[in-house]
Amino acid sequence: MLPATAPAFSPSALLLYCRPGFERECGQEITAACTGLSVAGAVRGKAGAGYVEFVPNDAGAGAKLRAGLRFEYLVFARQLIFAAPWIVDLPAADRVGALLPAIAAFGTAFGAVWLETADTNEAKELGAFCRKFAPPLEHALKAASLLREGEIGLPQLHLFFIGSSTVCAGVSDPGNSSPWPMGVPRLSLPPHAPSRSTQKLAEALHLWLPPAEDRRLLREGATAVDLGAAPGGWTWQLVRRGVRVTAVDNGPLAAQLLVTGLVEHVRADGFRYRPRRPVDWMVCDMVEQPIRVAELVADWFAGGWCTHSIFNLKLPMKKRYEELERCRGAMRERWRAAGVTCTLRFKHLYHDREEVTGYAHRTDDPRKKRHRTSDQALHSK
Repeated sequence: MLPATAPAFSPSALLLYCRPGFERECGQEITAACTGLSVAGAVRGKAGAGYVEFVPNDAGAGAKLRAGLRFEYLVFARQLIFAAPWIVDLPAADRVGALLPAIAAFGTAFGAVWLETADTNEAKELGAFCRKFAPPLEHALKAASLLREGEIGLPQLHLFFIGSSTVCAGVSDPGNSSPWPMGVPRLSLPPHAPSRSTQKLAEALHLWLPPAEDRRLLREGATAVDLGAAPGGWTWQLVRRGVRVTAVDNGPLAAQLLVTGLVEHVRADGFRYRPRRPVDWMVCDMVEQPIRVAELVADWFAGGWCTHSIFNLKLPMKKRYEELERCRGAMRERWRAAGVTCTLRFKHLYHDREEVTGYAHRTDDPRKKRHRTSDQALHSK
């Protein structure tokens, strides 16, 4: 049972999942985010582990981080967990009994409990252990009134195992965390999609557009340009929603797209192409230097050629975090100079590899800017 007067939980560390091989970037990013909240600390993690920890220098800073950090602004983290100290040497004969006091010490009930591991080959064998251990643990948590599944507003309990006797317990907050166990969306590859890259756009849309927004913004009659479209994985995602797409690529498109009547294939260089009239969406998955793609996307908004964009930046093997910040800064500077207001988000998606995916959308009214530009041109004559 919960203690009668449980103190508010103040995490001792942050636990962040990431793609194996991106621990450095995840650590750089969370350090910068914590520094922005005036919290210094140390990053712990080893290359290829699939997770990092951030431990504040001030033991009392955990509550400040829980109140101030926003998961949606983190690019390389798949999940943001506010963690208690590691539990080691769990007795094999009674792991549940050993865990219950530590879980009760959080001072709250939970809406869900997730037993998780790192997304590595080495950790896969722990998956079977977690599946077997989950039912008795859930039963005990319910009996102790610590688990109330589906209740809105309750935090999620995470038990992150790096071995069957070593676990980190922590919490994530609704609306400030990934909604998927291990931060991994389970999206199947559609059987008729032209390429596996279609899953990148599917995940991005799922991440950034709630269902109602997806239906409103990607509907019959909406228009889009797909730069670097071949063979058509991203175009396919748009067409299946009824969007009319101009697919720009010198390479061939999948024949199934051309028979829909919704696709115009333009054989051209994606960096040189400009639409005859503004479109609702521009999407771009071209293999090119990230700064060049970032500047291209920024130009499309500055020129008033699109309102929304999803695009990929192929990061270099070295200084990936630094290159992302360079691209972000260049885009914002371009928009500032053009007098354009846009929101900008990035995420290292599960279906990404060495790239990150960006989402930008214009928040001012481009029609007013076009009218002002036209008026200025008229008065200058």
